[in-house]
Amino acid sequence: MIYRVLLIFLLIVCFSCNSHDSEQKLLNKSNPSGLYGNMSKSDKVYGVDELIQNKDDYKNSIVKIKGVIEEVCPMRGCWLQVGGESDNNKNIRFKVKDGDIVFPLSSKGRKVVAEGQFSVLTLNKKQAKNWKKHLAAEKGIDIDTASIVLTGSDYFEYRLKTSGAEIF
Repeated sequence: MIYRVLLIFLLIVCFSCNSHDSEQKLLNKSNPSGLYGNMSKSDKVYGVDELIQNKDDYKNSIVKIKGVIEEVCPMRGCWLQVGGESDNNKNIRFKVKDGDIVFPLSSKGRKVVAEGQFSVLTLNKKQAKNWKKHLAAEKGIDIDTASIVLTGSDYFEYRLKTSGAEIF
């Protein structure tokens, strides 16, 4: 009986290490071009600027969005910060469940088309400060929430719960 328990424990440890190793390999992949997850054959693709400008029309809808990758989650590759064509600092965070899809760090600066459910998250002051602290911590930066100065755009985030993306 003790050998079975030991064997099961060893198998769990081995598989969890392999999962972490393969996630790290995907995160550090040098050529990010390709399909991640699943996308429908829908032809209608919205630009980031167009979607944000008409956000109330698309809230909680499944949409395809195109843009340029500005940032990638440095910890697990579980999100992309995607900007539009114009230089207006409007962007959408393409988020996936941790480990389901791993976006490579080398994706930054590439074009992307992704599909998923569009939403707008509204944050109160405490949530907004904690979110900024979390984003800084992902980059290895420790900041005190008391020192964070918020702007109007810090109180909400445009998000795509992403089911699939293609990076070019």
